[in-house]
Amino acid sequence: MDQLILNELRKITPEEARALEGDQEYNRELYQAPSQTAGTDSTPGPIFDAQKLMDSGRLITIRKHTRFVHFPKHSHNYVEVIYMCTGKTRHIINGNEVLLEEGDILFLNQNAIQEIYPAGEDDIAVNFIILPAFFDYALQMLEVGENPLRSFVIDCMRGENRPSAYLHFKVRDVLPIQNLIENLIWTLMNKQQNNRSINQATMGLLLMQLTNYAYTAETDHMSEGEKLVITVLSYIETHYKDGELSILADRLHYDLYFLSREIKRLTGENYTILLQNKRLSQAAYFLTHTKMSIADISIAIGYENISYFHRIFQKKYGMTPRHYRISHQFSTS
Repeated sequence: MDQLILNELRKITPEEARALEGDQEYNRELYQAPSQTAGTDSTPGPIFDAQKLMDSGRLITIRKHTRFVHFPKHSHNYVEVIYMCTGKTRHIINGNEVLLEEGDILFLNQNAIQEIYPAGEDDIAVNFIILPAFFDYALQMLEVGENPLRSFVIDCMRGENRPSAYLHFKVRDVLPIQNLIENLIWTLMNKQQNNRSINQATMGLLLMQLTNYAYTAETDHMSEGEKLVITVLSYIETHYKDGELSILADRLHYDLYFLSREIKRLTGENYTILLQNKRLSQAAYFLTHTKMSIADISIAIGYENISYFHRIFQKKYGMTPRHYRISHQFSTS
């Protein structure tokens, strides 16, 4: 991270100074509405209030995570995204321990019950306080289709209480994601005028990058079957051109026929169909976002037989690859 940003974040805030002087209880007045000082029957702890944490009319703001303080169980009436700049922080989210390390990103929905243990001087994190409406533009930038991150954002926008309260991305070594999150931090910290569109576009680009890692993101309430499905889909996501089920079975130390049956049981589709769906969606992306020839696209996604590619593409999308490219160029021009 840029050293100027880090130097600014390292400064001791008045809240942190109070903690260093011995008062290590969080300042309720900074986070809670006056009428909301305790938990409710449905929420075992206070609710941190967006109106206390952001200026009126804003959809997103940024706050440095307060170090040296223990935050007991609480929830939020906003979406929170936490980015770990340096060091680490320990969280308990809906009963699950989550350790954030440098470069990690954590998405929390409004129904997550969170507890945070005190951070040390070199444990620097930033919290994005986000109202659901902020994601309207960013969501339009995501490709339509099933994806854990897209579903998570939609659920946040609807305010729905879904089983997955958080998504934890370990993306320290993914430079485009680190650059985008740093750009977002810089823009918010410097309070540029007319920055809403910049922030929304940056968030859209960040979500687009994170979708590539959504199947490997850690979440809660996952059964062994769900973990297996995520593993299979993640493998397909990154090996759609030449990913063979036999190779995956060897990696997982599963019997090939057992793994094939489990995939069918858990997803309702066999591995070949899942792989084909990914290949064709990737082909559709190439057709609308690149100038690659259709023959090159066919080979790039794993189909040497171009006639076969044409046949299954038309079956899925109701038109040939050429007409698909033409129609989408027209619709987006």
